[in-house]
Amino acid sequence: MNQSNLRRKPSRLLRLAVLAASLAAAAAIVSLAPPTTSAQKREPPDPDTIAARNKVEAELASVAVIDRKLMVPMSDGKRMATDVYRPRDTSKKYPTIFVRTPYNFNFWDVKLGAPRDMSTELEAVKRGYAYVVMNERGHFFSEGQYDILGAPLSDGTDAISWISKQPWSNGKVGTIGCSSTAEWQLAVAALGNPAFTTMIPQGFGAGVGRVAPYFEQGNWYRGGAVQMLFIAWLYGEQNQLRPMFPANMSQQDLIKASKSFDLAAQLPFVDWSVALRHLPEMDIIKAVDGPNGIFADRMEVSTGGAMIKREPNDPAWYRGGLWHDDKPINIPGFWFMSWYDVSVGPNLAAYNHVRKTARPEIANQQYAIIAPTLHCGYKRATENTIVGERSVGDARLDYNNLTYGWFDHFLKGEENGVLAKMPKVRYYTMGLNKWQSSDTWPPAGAQPVEYYLSSGGSANSAAGDGHLATAPPAQDKPDRFVYDPANPVPSYGGNVCCTGNAVAGGAWDQRRMEARHDILVYSSDPLKDGVEVSGPIEVTLYVDSDAKDTDFTAKLIDVYPDGTAYNLDETIQRMRYREGFDRPPVWMEREKVYKVTLSPMNTSNYFERGHRIRLEISSSNFPRFDRNLNTGGKNYDEAHGVIAHNGVHHSAQYPAKVSLTVVRH
Repeated sequence: MNQSNLRRKPSRLLRLAVLAASLAAAAAIVSLAPPTTSAQKREPPDPDTIAARNKVEAELASVAVIDRKLMVPMSDGKRMATDVYRPRDTSKKYPTIFVRTPYNFNFWDVKLGAPRDMSTELEAVKRGYAYVVMNERGHFFSEGQYDILGAPLSDGTDAISWISKQPWSNGKVGTIGCSSTAEWQLAVAALGNPAFTTMIPQGFGAGVGRVAPYFEQGNWYRGGAVQMLFIAWLYGEQNQLRPMFPANMSQQDLIKASKSFDLAAQLPFVDWSVALRHLPEMDIIKAVDGPNGIFADRMEVSTGGAMIKREPNDPAWYRGGLWHDDKPINIPGFWFMSWYDVSVGPNLAAYNHVRKTARPEIANQQYAIIAPTLHCGYKRATENTIVGERSVGDARLDYNNLTYGWFDHFLKGEENGVLAKMPKVRYYTMGLNKWQSSDTWPPAGAQPVEYYLSSGGSANSAAGDGHLATAPPAQDKPDRFVYDPANPVPSYGGNVCCTGNAVAGGAWDQRRMEARHDILVYSSDPLKDGVEVSGPIEVTLYVDSDAKDTDFTAKLIDVYPDGTAYNLDETIQRMRYREGFDRPPVWMEREKVYKVTLSPMNTSNYFERGHRIRLEISSSNFPRFDRNLNTGGKNYDEAHGVIAHNGVHHSAQYPAKVSLTVVRH
């Protein structure tokens, strides 16, 4: 809470709120909120912004029945804060667009002192929909404790049932949202609630648990290595200590309270580029004086204790809100993905799985869009879309009309021809810089093309002799490098999300990184003809190490004639899980060579004539992925690592390769 608000003379409403907050929560607020100095005082709000927002709010009030701060009971009695906007004409029943989110949607901007921008709600109502937005359990005005794997499944279907039973509802509910506002949709759809009519999940990777060939448990892992994005994200989301208003507080008083208190936590800024280096890993949030919660603390609410302590196949991953490939989905889906998102691979695998396993008429109602943007960046595409520092051209689409056309068809029953007008898969090919269409993913006719790793034993750095060839070399001259967990390869660009200031996502020139001798660099000859790679990229390595356990990473690069080297996708494999994530860990032995296939990468990129295809191999990509400390221990509870001397073999006996999915033109 803004301390300037706390200095005002307390009203009866404020006294009730303070009495309702636990002493522990109050102590947490005092300790986490920095004192307000004269330099930090709120600037007067911009009059034009205020006027514009007031105008939208006034128009919304003129066309909509507005019901804010409804406290909707779930099956266990806990109540979720909900706002409802619906057309004023009460002679009709309306389909519902439902948004369920952990993020703040309070209608009043406490800092600005005015309504938030209600344009989304206004457009939905004007188009003939009820628009319902609900906060997830344990967030803002919603009761209960937050658990990323527990309550979302039951709460999601409880909420949809509640909506469908309202007197203004036509019984049809469609969902939309990106990231955490999307990730719950898949598992809830699999429950078969008859009111759940269609879904538009966007950037939904953290909702996908296990789907072949991926075993990420909601973006927690990649190849068995922890994706550190969740540590930074949970710092702001897992707070179990927070003030709450009295259970008997009236809706009218809750609305008044929300103009002063949106209950948004104001945690201290954390320099995650530094904080994520802390060891042991399980203490990272503790080290920045962050809140207790499900990351590293065993909470009563949790379905399986601390998340950082779980193995990839821990039963806890299957008891909560994640969707796994044994859960049937039988509703139409409009799936949105992007090439520089954290988990486009599992997203595509989930889409393909539903197309193969749903009832035939539903399988035929699954459509996908894959944009060349960062996480949830679809609508930020411009006439000259820059992703990182690479221009990928005009990547715009009319997302509003696409999504409303979809909802009009499935929620209103309009025969608007939307399905006939859309390809099953619309994907953007970087390099060609254009949207393309296909009935399948990968596109029909795409074929694997293999390049084999080769060198004279000195592929270290871009100045080395690493080569991608069309056949494996006859003799094995392994490339060797030192992996020191105290000096890991820094993440530079990439397919990332939610790491604060630690990693800037997208395509960045990798030449600065490729000067390191702990990165092996293998490049093709300049291409005589352009090559479109659209689909999965699979890397198979033959490796050795003097450590019990270590990691191997891969990164696919498009190298321009001037040497500029733009990253496309990246992956990793923790060697202890090389025999499967559902099997016990296995350790490496000195001087023994192991075959390992990394989790597939994915892209759609046109390598122009004269460009080169490049593959980087190393043993770290930090803090995109956590460091393997190479000890064979639990890793998350260790403060010190050991140096690993790692080797990559390539020969007829050890045919290390990268397999690209190539579309012929």
